[in-house]
Amino acid sequence: MAPADCSQGELALATPDNPSQVQIEAWYMDDSPEDQRAPHKKTPNEVATPQKLAELGVLYWKLDADKYKDDYQQDPKLMAIRKARNYSFTVGYIDVRGVDKMLMACCAGYFDVRDFDDRWIRIRCCKGDLIILPEGIYHRFTLDHTDYAKAMRLFVGEPVWTPYNRPQEENPSRQKYLEAFKAKRSAAAA
Repeated sequence: MAPADCSQGELALATPDNPSQVQIEAWYMDDSPEDQRAPHKKTPNEVATPQKLAELGVLYWKLDADKYKDDYQQDPKLMAIRKARNYSFTVGYIDVRGVDKMLMACCAGYFDVRDFDDRWIRIRCCKGDLIILPEGIYHRFTLDHTDYAKAMRLFVGEPVWTPYNRPQEENPSRQKYLEAFKAKRSAAAA
């Protein structure tokens, strides 16, 4: 995946944080129809570990959002991630208000992803968190009760963001995702 012109240092910076050392909060959601901005934790809480997120293809990095708050383009880790993953287009930090649902990174709010048993996992993203969701995973984003996020979107090539309603099992992106990640799960269970 990494371009040939990445240095060893850049490749090291671009490597996702080790799931065993990640400190991000994630849990299986309840079925409550209440305000989508609420945490929606089950009682008792059913934690989704960083290892579980990694099994689904969710990648995580912690960025220094305070050090580079005035010019995120100077963050060497972010630049290495962009270079190694071929992110050639960045929609720079976007102030998001309301309930806009977009693919984001470095935000304050919740990403929800579906596991292979069709259950929603809610990931709490805070300042400095950067997550990358694999192409084809069912996902959505919502703000928390602050109704505000400052976020960035990264793209390979020109930005294309087309939402698809479920089910999309025949969609080529979904097929690619299932082949890549569900196959790993089946192999690990065997």
